Amino acid sequence: MNAPVALASGQPAQFRDTRFTVPSIRCAGCIAKIERELPKLDGVERARVNFSAKRVAIHHSASLDDVDLTKALRAIGFEAQPVSENPLARDDADTRMILRAVAVAGFGMMNIMLLSISVWSGASGATRDLFHWLSAIIAIPVIAYAGRPFFASALMALRYGRTNMDVPISIGVLLATALSLYETATSGAHAYFESAVMLLFFLLCGRALDATMRTRTRAGIGALLGRIGKSASVFQPDGSCLRVSAEELQSGMLVLVAAGEALAADGVVEQGDGAVDNAMLTGETTPQTVGAGIEVHAGAINVLGPLHVRLTAVAGDTALAEIARLMDEAGQSRSLYVRIADRASQLYAPVVHSLAALAFIAWMLAGAGWHQSLVIAIAVLIITCPCAMGLAVPAAQVVASGALIKRGLLVKDGSALERLAEVDVALFDKTGTLTLGAPRPDISALDDTTRSIALGLTQASRHPLSQGLAEALISEGVKAAIVEEIEEQSGQGLTGRWEQAAVSIGQPQTAQDGMASELTVGDLHWTLRFNDPVRGDARQTIDRLQSLGIESRILSGDISQSVKRVASDLGVPAQAGASPQKKLALLEGLKADGHKPLMVGDGINDGPALAAAHASIAPSTASDASQQAADAVFIGEKLAPVAFAVTIARQTMRIVRQNFTFAIGYNILAIPLALFGMVTPLIAAIAMSVSSLVVVGNSLRLARSGKDET
Repeated sequence: MNAPVALASGQPAQFRDTRFTVPSIRCAGCIAKIERELPKLDGVERARVNFSAKRVAIHHSASLDDVDLTKALRAIGFEAQPVSENPLARDDADTRMILRAVAVAGFGMMNIMLLSISVWSGASGATRDLFHWLSAIIAIPVIAYAGRPFFASALMALRYGRTNMDVPISIGVLLATALSLYETATSGAHAYFESAVMLLFFLLCGRALDATMRTRTRAGIGALLGRIGKSASVFQPDGSCLRVSAEELQSGMLVLVAAGEALAADGVVEQGDGAVDNAMLTGETTPQTVGAGIEVHAGAINVLGPLHVRLTAVAGDTALAEIARLMDEAGQSRSLYVRIADRASQLYAPVVHSLAALAFIAWMLAGAGWHQSLVIAIAVLIITCPCAMGLAVPAAQVVASGALIKRGLLVKDGSALERLAEVDVALFDKTGTLTLGAPRPDISALDDTTRSIALGLTQASRHPLSQGLAEALISEGVKAAIVEEIEEQSGQGLTGRWEQAAVSIGQPQTAQDGMASELTVGDLHWTLRFNDPVRGDARQTIDRLQSLGIESRILSGDISQSVKRVASDLGVPAQAGASPQKKLALLEGLKADGHKPLMVGDGINDGPALAAAHASIAPSTASDASQQAADAVFIGEKLAPVAFAVTIARQTMRIVRQNFTFAIGYNILAIPLALFGMVTPLIAAIAMSVSSLVVVGNSLRLARSGKDET
């Protein structure tokens, strides 16, 4: 059993948060029931559903354990399991199952439709019966396999005395199949196998879109926690070191962190001078010089000499794990159109059940007989299938996403376009976002000899500035000089000898931002300045956002001097030295004031902000966790896709509103026709399919997007 996860500091010790995986969450009714019923249990203060991840976070008394909460969820109709310490590190078996079901349903639908064409063309008697039996042979296993997601969900709901949108879908499919078998066995004129399989296919397509998007969005935290060191060398009483896994570490242990090793826990340096690469945590490309008394964090990489670190926080208590929790909790909001679809789904089951039952009873009372009454009831169940409503949003999202890919931007979250259309303020991280994130030196002051000496020194170092200088020199075709007796001192730089002359390279005493190196050859000195260049179209992108009514700001964890320089170049306000918690607090403050912020960032420290923002975008050079936390990722050195994403998002929302209008109009016209017996189940399935195709066709207009918004 997994131990409940302790809440962040500041919360009462007697309360905890425990998270559960609940795969049977399907619609707004499920969400409302969980969030309404669980707090009625003594010791449960609140429950919050993350619909996209199919999870529930429960804030409860320490007197309740996982077993108690699992039983409480089961009592209201939901099977659940506590999530692991890595809450989203689950395989995507559900997604794969749905995709297989789509393939099976599509294959069956095409073959049954081919057989049905012969019947529609006038086949009768034994020939018609043969085609019906062949259709049955194909349809029954297809329905049994492809219908599993709906049948299992419906059975679970009915088992616990509740309903969901899968109940009428399952009833309609099973009744159509049973009636078709009866018609086939009695040599009837009509069978509706194609209707049942077609219904499943279109519904599965919508569910596959949802499952695929959900799988993409839940991988970020797993990638984030995967950056923590997997093991550490712990000092023993006799002075030796024992290698243990990260799970075995305890607060207070003294560990040896070798050069090039990632820290497995948070701690304080007790011995050693060196530098750690915090780029994945802070976004700052320059390593942080550390020594005795300096705090270091899990996930940071020791780039220089060995360090002795006394552990202060391990496992789920590390700063990186806290960032993961912030990301997890921040990504639980539901957008407007998703809520509309949820509400429609919540009303769908009882309304459709009532209409179908009403149609059956009314036609029975009118003397139509059970067969005709049942056919009409099935037609009502099929024609009212919310396919067009369900596709109104995802169809437009998929087409718009394709148009964005052509412009260098990948959208990962289906609802991101809706949120992008609403943003009114844009917050940009600096390093790696507004800038390219790769320090480039100015080597114009160096002659050929000093360039060779510099390369001879720096090619022996792993320090990012040394590597950046070496890459710049190599790109200029410089050949390395033979430098002997090279030594690297933690936090001081490199020293050596070239033709009997002492040579060195390191940080000058006068440098205040760490973005400079001093090359010394004998008594001669050269100061090399490093710059992280701003993306070439950053100013144009900010101007374009301004024309769309979106204010831009810089929100960075970097030091003030480097942030102010970029802010001055771009003419935007800026805040430097912002921790993940400060970024998150600023975003929450903006949202509390009625703003809908867009966050654009690349570092792991941006992860919670990316997840909490109304919409978020990361560059393709960002950390894995930031890319997963963001709604979209742009490729290349240009920032223009950020502004283009907002433009096409607004176009997409216009298409979505048109799709909703059509879907509602379709049901207003189709339901009375079905109730009055004017359509058969086959015609109902065709009408349902046509309505879906109209929605898809309207959405395809977005494929031509790329023009300015009108």
